[in-house]
Amino acid sequence: MPKYGMEPIRRTALIDATIREIGRTGSLDVTVSQIAGRAGMSSALAHHYFGSKDRIFLAAMRQILTLFGEEARVRLATADTPRERLDAIINACFSDEQFDPDIIAAWLLFYVQAQTSPDVARLLRIYRKRLHTNLVSCLVKLVNKPAAERIAAGLGALIDGIYLRHALPGKAQSEAVTRAMVFDYLDLTLIRERQRAAA
Repeated sequence: MPKYGMEPIRRTALIDATIREIGRTGSLDVTVSQIAGRAGMSSALAHHYFGSKDRIFLAAMRQILTLFGEEARVRLATADTPRERLDAIINACFSDEQFDPDIIAAWLLFYVQAQTSPDVARLLRIYRKRLHTNLVSCLVKLVNKPAAERIAAGLGALIDGIYLRHALPGKAQSEAVTRAMVFDYLDLTLIRERQRAAA
């Protein structure tokens, strides 16, 4: 007899298992069987729900991006000023959930897979565009539009770089230090742009 309502639960379990297996191995050299085993189900069921390992990975990245978006929205709901909104977006990038080692490993592979998978590349473009747009929408209230575009591009590159560095064993600084680096960059660039505007 079919278990109605089980599909969303099983899909979520497979997505979580994918993230954890990627974190364990540090690569996509994991099998559907390993993912299914971690999720407590058969390989056949995993193939039934997703079709392939690549589709499971894509679903996992969509889930990570969805959680990031939810985290950002929660933080933005209590942010009133443009600077508070910038801080909320940056803090969402480095929330405990997003800065989980397994999630960071998945982000690294997200960038690697984007080089060969059109679907992954499209998802990455959507994420980067949304992050950039959200940053610029706050920054244009503090500096002119060209400066806002430059600062947003710098923040995006710095955030990406920190994630990539944290994916490499023994190469990363603490979360507090890396978060401070991003805020230092933001503070210094805002000061510089205000000085240019006043000159």
